[in-house]
Amino acid sequence: MGYLRFPSMAALLFCFCVAVALMPEFAEGRTRHYTFNIKYHNVTRLCSTRRIISVNGKLPGPRLVAREGDQVLIKVVNRIKENVTIHWHGIRQLRSGWADGPAYITQCPIQSGQSYIYNFTITGQRGTLLYHAHISWLRATLYGPIIILPRRNESYPFVKPYKQIPIILGEWFKADPEAVISQALQTGAGPNVSDAYTLNGLPGPTYNCSSNDVFKLKVKPGKTYLLRLINAALNDELFISIANHSLTVVDVDASYVKPFNTDILLIAPGQTTNVLLTTKPNFPNATFLILTSPYFTGAGTLDNTTAAGILEYENPLSSTSTPSPIKTLPLLKPSLPPINATKFVNVTQFVQNLASKYRSLASTKFPANVPKQWTGSFSSP
Repeated sequence: MGYLRFPSMAALLFCFCVAVALMPEFAEGRTRHYTFNIKYHNVTRLCSTRRIISVNGKLPGPRLVAREGDQVLIKVVNRIKENVTIHWHGIRQLRSGWADGPAYITQCPIQSGQSYIYNFTITGQRGTLLYHAHISWLRATLYGPIIILPRRNESYPFVKPYKQIPIILGEWFKADPEAVISQALQTGAGPNVSDAYTLNGLPGPTYNCSSNDVFKLKVKPGKTYLLRLINAALNDELFISIANHSLTVVDVDASYVKPFNTDILLIAPGQTTNVLLTTKPNFPNATFLILTSPYFTGAGTLDNTTAAGILEYENPLSSTSTPSPIKTLPLLKPSLPPINATKFVNVTQFVQNLASKYRSLASTKFPANVPKQWTGSFSSP
């Protein structure tokens, strides 16, 4: 007489673990290690040199790259005299609140000569975020991009880009930003405004002594680029536009959105926006300015200047021995809204219309899990 053979409990458990591991939401990521040395270094901008604080001597700081589901460990070593912490702006700190970074709130600052390891796992996010110092005004120069790629073997819900390029909007102060905020706290007045805006740390040719301090976005005809736009300015909302080019918004703050096209974007401080830039099919015989300037609706003073970068096309017909004479090509300029929106109602209307276009992707794979019914109750104290 035969006997039925049932799989052992160990075999069942093994099969269950394999099945779970193959599910995307439980797919195991890798552990990524970074070392951030917080140090001083000298930078020359706007005709003068001053000492700044940065990560690994870079402005902006180095890219932090990971995939959704990865564990990230960043050892931050404080090699300056000031206390420091780093905030991972927008990262969902699920069961890792001690790694969020605000000084005196989720952690004591890292003192001079000391180090601290931030440890968190990226969950349910993909796109672009940023890191920055989170004590006093050190974030004026201590900032950098967080690039979150989809899980391995997963694709974007849009066309695969030919290349991905972070563009970080920032501010530059001729004075030490710590002195600026210290003076404001002592007097009770608003802090002095910055002297320039920057694209990837460079102000561009619209400022004195800056003809060589220009961010250049070099592209090829007929390609699609993913631009990872970040506003790392201290307080200012910033417009950005590229002459004669439209941008397709696909991701905001590490969440996919329904794609839409626009010629001008407005990005708030700390906000990130991923856009697709599809270049012209043929060499256009022109170069194109990338401009950024503030959006202002209140009273008081602000930095009312405009930073500029340049979009340059690679000429496929030119040989390496005879490069295209870029300097002789016409330089086209985009139109940005007037800075003081209180005097131009149409600017405020434009911003409202732009904001109304942002919608969650809400696809089957990337649903918008928003409660549609309220079953609780409100009670008064």
